[in-house]
Amino acid sequence: MAIALDLKRPKPISQGPANEDEADISALIARLTAEVNTIACDKTKSIQQITNQMKMLALNALIESSRAGSLGAGFAVVAQEVRSVGQQVETIARELEGQLTKRTGSLMDSIARMSDRSRGERMVDLSLNAIELIDRNLYERTCDVRWWATDSAVVTCAAAPDPAGVAHVSERLAVILSAYTVYLDLWLCDLDGKVLANGRSNRFNVAGQSVAHTKWFREARGLRSGDDYVAGDVECQQLLGNAQVATYCASVREGGQAHGKPIGVLAIHFDWEPQARAIVQGVRVGAADKARVLLVDSNFRVIAASDGQGLLSERLTLKVDGRRSGFYQDARGGLIAFHATPGYETYRGLGWLGVIVCAA
Repeated sequence: MAIALDLKRPKPISQGPANEDEADISALIARLTAEVNTIACDKTKSIQQITNQMKMLALNALIESSRAGSLGAGFAVVAQEVRSVGQQVETIARELEGQLTKRTGSLMDSIARMSDRSRGERMVDLSLNAIELIDRNLYERTCDVRWWATDSAVVTCAAAPDPAGVAHVSERLAVILSAYTVYLDLWLCDLDGKVLANGRSNRFNVAGQSVAHTKWFREARGLRSGDDYVAGDVECQQLLGNAQVATYCASVREGGQAHGKPIGVLAIHFDWEPQARAIVQGVRVGAADKARVLLVDSNFRVIAASDGQGLLSERLTLKVDGRRSGFYQDARGGLIAFHATPGYETYRGLGWLGVIVCAA
């Protein structure tokens, strides 16, 4: 089986300035609308103050004209008209203020909704970014394990695990580990689940230990061909110092042939915690978002968190409602955005999600 490998670490997917520009424009429009509303309210209040003064002057003029008797009758008519005009202007100013306040209020509500939607969509895109990065990374792990399971030293040792063969394959696995720093250890197991050899025997004394009880070994033992693989759940591996690992397995077969008789299992332990932490902490959420970036498995168990909290113990309550992606507000007014794994190449993903939780 020939498998092409891309040994380059996947680069973060650029989010581009579009969403940031949209947020800036929305904020600018909201600010200008609020300023217009403030100016309109201030000016209409000034008009009302002036009309109140006009009405007061008109009232004083009527009082003085009544004192003047018949000589002030003409002036009384003018004063009454001034008073009437003042009342009309006051009515117009009040109506203008009410209409402007209503219109600008509706506009600001619309802008707020548009801004919330834009922010939510941006967080969904960032959630996708996180889960895509881990998918691409783990796709390479599926290639690695199937390729190394055909290595001549691995096949020879699995077929006849004598001391010389075990020593040779241990050296071979150590060479691989020196080039692939994302792995904690590589194990060659027989079909009974006994670890025959590992690449870091000076650090992890696992040779001779049994892993027959593990889910990943049982599934790997039943693989139908060398083209298949097993992706284990992220777990704390006691034999590796209780480190968090993602274990990938392939069957070792006679002659290194894809459809040869199975003679062993190769398990590679991806050093999960530092790799996953680098991904979730690298997601470009703004400081103002007060966001927690997460990766969760198919059971919504937290397997990576930008704040380092709840790893492998916390379970989120997500309202996905059958959707692969989306966002919503929680009971406290916080924003929850998520995107399910899209898979990469032949790696379909494990039902994981990228999740971003923003405080209210």
